Amino acid sequence: MKEFLGSALGHEPRKAGSLLAIASGKGGVGKTVIASALASAFAARQERTLLVDGDLGMANIDVQLGLTPRGDLSRVMSGQIALAEAVTCVAGGADMTGGFDIIAGRSGSAALAGLESGAASRLAAAIAAASMTYDRTLIDLAAGADRATIRLATAADDVVLIMSDEPTSLTDAYAFVKLLRLRDEGAAPFVIINNAPDKAAAEMAYASFSRTCQSFLGFTPPLAGLIRRDTNVPKAIRAQKPLHMIAPGTPALQDIEAIAGLLAAGVQTTYA
Repeated sequence: MKEFLGSALGHEPRKAGSLLAIASGKGGVGKTVIASALASAFAARQERTLLVDGDLGMANIDVQLGLTPRGDLSRVMSGQIALAEAVTCVAGGADMTGGFDIIAGRSGSAALAGLESGAASRLAAAIAAASMTYDRTLIDLAAGADRATIRLATAADDVVLIMSDEPTSLTDAYAFVKLLRLRDEGAAPFVIINNAPDKAAAEMAYASFSRTCQSFLGFTPPLAGLIRRDTNVPKAIRAQKPLHMIAPGTPALQDIEAIAGLLAAGVQTTYA
């Protein structure tokens, strides 16, 4: 599947920044699974990695990974603990091979939903400060494009936008990009087509999204890659374990690991 990986035609290879926001226009496209698998993949590359659950309304990274965090963002924002005290190590390797740290949200709570602008800015600044002690930091944003989500996205060096080949996913992803570029006109999110049934469907989805962005926003988003449809992904979710622990070497994980490598080294122009 490496032939799927690469930026849009005509773009120079671009290395992703160390602070990445993982976004989606709508829920249900696999964003959180990809965020945790990317964090694991970066850690396996010997990058000290932090994954922050930035879904301020329905945080669930700790649930998906079967963790009991010692603190969460809700307690941080209420002043009960410092951000550093909310860090939980994900089991998998003291040498960071396959292991990484997370800062959880409050599972199933809407306590941070609708965060006002000043508070969102303070949270973005705190995450940026925490990221300075890591090689790679990922923020798993809420689905959609409310003001707090866009504020956290603009605090990142780059945004990685997850979508499927479904028309509603493409439409909502475009809405996210449009709002993001209203705040940061130079934003050019990397695109990942997830749960792709085949190469043709992935090509069609990316081409359609790319044409829309070029026609109405004046830029072509770089393609980071395709993740194949894989029955092991829902198995990992049900088991509440990282994908690499349930099915090492499974096709989706191979694609995610390849994407992590390309984001770290510079996305190459191989898509056609």
